[in-house]
Amino acid sequence: MATVTRIQRVVGTAIPLRGNDIDTDRIIPARYLKEPTFARMGDYPFFDERFDAQGKPKPHPFNDPKYCGGSVLFVNKNFGCGSSREHAPQALYRFGIRAIVGESFAAIFAGNCVVMGLPTVTVHERDIAELMRLVESNPQAKFTLDLAARTLACGTGEIVPVELPDSTRTALLEGSWDSTTMLHANLGKVKSRAATLPYMTGFKA
Repeated sequence: MATVTRIQRVVGTAIPLRGNDIDTDRIIPARYLKEPTFARMGDYPFFDERFDAQGKPKPHPFNDPKYCGGSVLFVNKNFGCGSSREHAPQALYRFGIRAIVGESFAAIFAGNCVVMGLPTVTVHERDIAELMRLVESNPQAKFTLDLAARTLACGTGEIVPVELPDSTRTALLEGSWDSTTMLHANLGKVKSRAATLPYMTGFKA
């Protein structure tokens, strides 16, 4: 039987990604939207910024060995703006990102993250600046995002308050973000209800 996944905490090292207004076209170039599934999306985040025309790596936080394995992404203002492509959070998630902490997010991008169970939380400008400095000076620092407490605990012992909409927080904590699993868990009720709908029964009395 399908089990609903409740997301209460995310623990891991971090990747700092500086810059405002990083749009979805930068996160996942448009040519990769032709992929028939999301299976390989983890190969493509920031591809054009990470590799040159010959496929050789360029300097980028996602290529930097010292941030390898980072699961918390630190960003600045208006992250995920631009087109509404759901491939952007898919690419980040499949790369290994399990939470994004930033100054602000584009609404559609944040919504696409929620339905994947990828928390996006906001912090004050001064806090993200300090968090980025911390991880750049100590890439192995561990961070704990606690959605129930609305806090981000840093490797230094400092606690930073985070914000996210109540509806988003509830969906992640209770597992209602995962609509597919919830439908599967209630398959009997779904079938029972479907049997009463005329357009599901060929309009037979």
